[in-house]
Amino acid sequence: MKVLGIVTARGGSKGIPGKNLKLLAGKPLLAYTIEAARTSGVLDRLILSTEDQAIADAARSMWCDVPFLRPAELAQDDTPHLPVIQHAVRWMDTRAGYRPDAVMILQPTSPLRLAADIAAAAALLDESGADSVLSVSAVPAHSHPMRTLRIDASGRAVLFATGEPVRNRINRRQDLPEAWAMNGAIYACRTPVLFAPEPSLYGDHVVAYKMPADRSISIDDMDDWAAAERALQPSSPRK
Repeated sequence: MKVLGIVTARGGSKGIPGKNLKLLAGKPLLAYTIEAARTSGVLDRLILSTEDQAIADAARSMWCDVPFLRPAELAQDDTPHLPVIQHAVRWMDTRAGYRPDAVMILQPTSPLRLAADIAAAAALLDESGADSVLSVSAVPAHSHPMRTLRIDASGRAVLFATGEPVRNRINRRQDLPEAWAMNGAIYACRTPVLFAPEPSLYGDHVVAYKMPADRSISIDDMDDWAAAERALQPSSPRK
């Protein structure tokens, strides 16, 4: 299976300005994802999609191919991932004569993701026959959906999932079913899914790749940044 790795790194970031090139524990944030992708050994090709020339130059210096600059209209704050990936795959097809069997999206905001995670997710996609593989991490008991509340129109608190009274809440952590949340570290899908009559990054058959919490930090703000820096200290070795 030919897997195209696509690192998506937009230049505009309001939460942490310039975050993709900002130094995290001594290295640009972008470097962690490129290094893990290159080391994984499962990506047939690795490219970066960005509209920012400085990010493109930095990626090339890290031995990541940047065959194009992303159009500005695909680099807005509210631009979803699907058209960005469709653009990259179409460009590689029409301009480079390359069409992969599958695509893996790797966002720089997950610097603790390992090369082994990338390799395992690619193998899972290949062996499962699924349309896509998503990386997930366990939802902590205190945030479990069966313990979450919503407030109805009258101001009354009820269980979010069922609308039942709060007294019906499951109190013992051991009695809660497992719940998982997408952690943003890995999205992989077969190429036809991107261009199906109802195109998506997922398709109908989605398989989860489970990752531990200590590799699932997704950097959205400075609190996340600080947590990632702590995790990358020598006293907290990555396995």
